[in-house]
Amino acid sequence: MNVVKIMAIVLIIAGILGLVYGSFTYTRETQEAKLGPLELSVKDTQTVYVPVWVGVGTILAGGGLLLFTSRKR
Repeated sequence: MNVVKIMAIVLIIAGILGLVYGSFTYTRETQEAKLGPLELSVKDTQTVYVPVWVGVGTILAGGGLLLFTSRKR
């Protein structure tokens, strides 16, 4: 298997996951203040929504790569 086919399969899987889940959440920790031995920090949770068109476009791009590499030979 060459690199382009692997990339195409990864794009298809990423597109399917984007359509199934629709969003992902991550936590970012920021340092607010440091006063001597006392350190205050804040954990901020953010959610990123994946639009449907991005998921579909990623699947189509992966499928196009698979078709392009198979027709090339």
